[in-house]
Amino acid sequence: MASLTTRHTIVGLIGAGVIYLFWLSRPEWSSDMRFWRSVGDGSLILLYVTLALGPAASFVPWARILLPYRREFGIWFGIFAIIHTIIILDGWVLWDVGQFMGYQYIPTIDQTVRMESGFGMANLLGLLAVLIALPLMATSTDWATRALGASAWKFLHYGAYTIFYAVALHTAYFLYIHYTMSFHRTIPDPNWFQIPFAVLTAILITLQIGAFFKTTARHRRRIRQPS
Repeated sequence: MASLTTRHTIVGLIGAGVIYLFWLSRPEWSSDMRFWRSVGDGSLILLYVTLALGPAASFVPWARILLPYRREFGIWFGIFAIIHTIIILDGWVLWDVGQFMGYQYIPTIDQTVRMESGFGMANLLGLLAVLIALPLMATSTDWATRALGASAWKFLHYGAYTIFYAVALHTAYFLYIHYTMSFHRTIPDPNWFQIPFAVLTAILITLQIGAFFKTTARHRRRIRQPS
């Protein structure tokens, strides 16, 4: 098996390549929006790969070859998600809690109002995913597994599924809801990633459900076998 450094290098380059492809696919966007969306979408792809490898390996034998890289995919998802978050906080909402929650000051009426319904909740879901990812990243080592014990480590890393649903809802808001007629600026063209995102999310959920039923069926067969 490849060394830890080699695995991280391979996965890091894959992640950077995915981000670059997203960047190339949206030349009509402004550079700042193009960048933070590319990093965010790239991190999402790495998260989906992380969560899909285990279930996929139970159906497709060759997928087991990639299982040793699952931990690195998860760590690099976290790294790119953190970068995405910092870009948003520093370059878009400017570390302003009100803007983060969707409130803006409108000079013409001299009032601070909420401009996009759901914007704050979507941002909170994204921030929640990053905060949960931090301890998972910190304990994604053999040393942490031994120190915590297998049961405690698995319990902690069940948080990956919370991350998945938080990220999926966060992404869905910005793909399908945010840029609508209620958006108070020029509405950009529909994001091409809308359909691929829906398909990838459906595939991942299907894999998880399928792996659950396959594991349950295997367990029942073992119980029924005579001792």
